[in-house]
Amino acid sequence: MKGIVHVIGGGLAGSEAALAAARSGARVRLYEMRPAKMTPAHRTDRLAELVCSNSLGGEAETNAKGLLQAEMRVAGSAVMAAADATRVPAGGALAVDRELFSAGVTEAVAGHPGVEVVRREVAALPEDGVVVLATGPLTSEPLAAHLKARFGDPFLSYYDAAAPVVLFESIDMGTCYFAGRYDQSPDYINCPMDEARYRRFYQRLLEARRHQPHDWERLEFFEACVPIEELGRRGYRTLLFGPMKPVGLPDPKTGRIPFAVVQLRREDRAGRMWSLVGFQTGLKWGDQKELVRLIPGLERAEIVRYGVMHRNTYLNAPRMLEASLRFRAEPRVLAAGVLSGVEGYLESAATGWLAGWNAARALSGEPPVVPPEETMLGGLVRFLAGANPENFQPMNANWGLVPPVAVRGSKRERRQAMFRRGLAAFEAWLRRSGWALTPA
Repeated sequence: MKGIVHVIGGGLAGSEAALAAARSGARVRLYEMRPAKMTPAHRTDRLAELVCSNSLGGEAETNAKGLLQAEMRVAGSAVMAAADATRVPAGGALAVDRELFSAGVTEAVAGHPGVEVVRREVAALPEDGVVVLATGPLTSEPLAAHLKARFGDPFLSYYDAAAPVVLFESIDMGTCYFAGRYDQSPDYINCPMDEARYRRFYQRLLEARRHQPHDWERLEFFEACVPIEELGRRGYRTLLFGPMKPVGLPDPKTGRIPFAVVQLRREDRAGRMWSLVGFQTGLKWGDQKELVRLIPGLERAEIVRYGVMHRNTYLNAPRMLEASLRFRAEPRVLAAGVLSGVEGYLESAATGWLAGWNAARALSGEPPVVPPEETMLGGLVRFLAGANPENFQPMNANWGLVPPVAVRGSKRERRQAMFRRGLAAFEAWLRRSGWALTPA
């Protein structure tokens, strides 16, 4: 196989793309600008660093992300291998120790003989070989300017935010309690609030100082990751139907459902750090500290990482991309990850894998491949290519992306049937297309 695959960006999508292309026999050069040039959100120079949540979503057969996880496991995904090796308890979700996770992916990429890791910023597309753009939500300004000049103005942008993380030893477990909603395992710490405490918290949230964007920045939040302060602005009871929903979480001391509940999820395998679920925020750090300490059980909480807000950049995929993730205007260039218009760690990694494989196929003169529409990845990339470009927004894995099944029964039974159908279709497609399967 002659030529080279250039992968720009060392996040989840870029790491997966590099390994998929190398596994297909291509020579790969992966460019990552950190640590020479850092971003507003990253803290380390490791590949596949998780900057927001540490969760890759629910694992159940009734969960759309569960199907995408299963598809990627069968494909031999490096991200899924690292996630499975570094998982921490999180009820029905796949959550990881973020430090161990990124270290595992970094080792896999750097240790592959077919991948060369180059630590420098790329300001323009390489003119040789095949290129996978996986620069993520924080594409550097020089490269963004180059892409706009080359392809027109294909970019949209929105804001994303991370939640604060506190030390377990600073949580008052005399007030808080372990529980999972309904019948889930008790992996979450729950902080119960009565209405008086909630009212006080809500009022302080409305008064808190927010991140003030520059004039050229426009705040457009992805609905699945709306900052807590933005949710609060939507009404007094909005939080009670969102991240502070108390349903299914009775306080074992009283046997009653609290007025509101703040949940914390384990951040690391040892359980020393816990993040506030659904509390992604861009508030000033001093205001974050005050708000966190208004939560029962967190009055003396030690915050080890504050929430941060950063700009996400993504393509108007329906205008720019094919379902194979190739650029319509320049097929030797592919996009993956958040830049391609997906939302979520898992979705980024999956599109990276597909783009990397298709990049290697392009080098060898083979046509690109796209998973069947019954698969979650197939449904996702078809959405990117076929959505309405006039109001396009990033998309994550959900059951609306795949066709329904003609199965009578409950919603749960239909979802399970869609899961089994999708995984079987994905495995059969991999065999037809010549990809070496990894046993499920």
